[in-house]
Amino acid sequence: MESKNIKINDMGNEVVDGYACKPVDFDASRPIMHYQSLLFVCDDERCHKAHKQDKSVHLRDIVKDMGLNKGKNRIKVTRTSCNGACRFRAVAQVTTNTMANGNLQNNGLWLKQTHRYKDEQWRKIFKLLSDSEPLKDRLDEDSFIPMKVYN
Repeated sequence: MESKNIKINDMGNEVVDGYACKPVDFDASRPIMHYQSLLFVCDDERCHKAHKQDKSVHLRDIVKDMGLNKGKNRIKVTRTSCNGACRFRAVAQVTTNTMANGNLQNNGLWLKQTHRYKDEQWRKIFKLLSDSEPLKDRLDEDSFIPMKVYN
């Protein structure tokens, strides 16, 4: 008799073969996992070419290595399609869970040219987010996409 390796996701559910976290037993009433910060990484055609790799998977590995994939300071990395900011290449948007322990000053920030970021830069960003430190106080102004509010 052949033994089967069963993969369990962070919520404690058995995972469908070939998936990273899709549960075998779907429960629509189960809440989503808490996150402190959520990073939306553009992975559409132009940004993906700039990354030259699956950036979201790589960033998830860094988050896991730092132990920030679970717990009250959990950081979630999500791959998106086009965010409409192609001129800034390889953009990422930071959203924080301000209803829990996220820092409002980090909510809605856009990072540009993230394909140039080294792992150390990402680790710094993730550490600042987990400590609820304002990114704009600790990163170069050139890291951010300027926002203009139209009236």
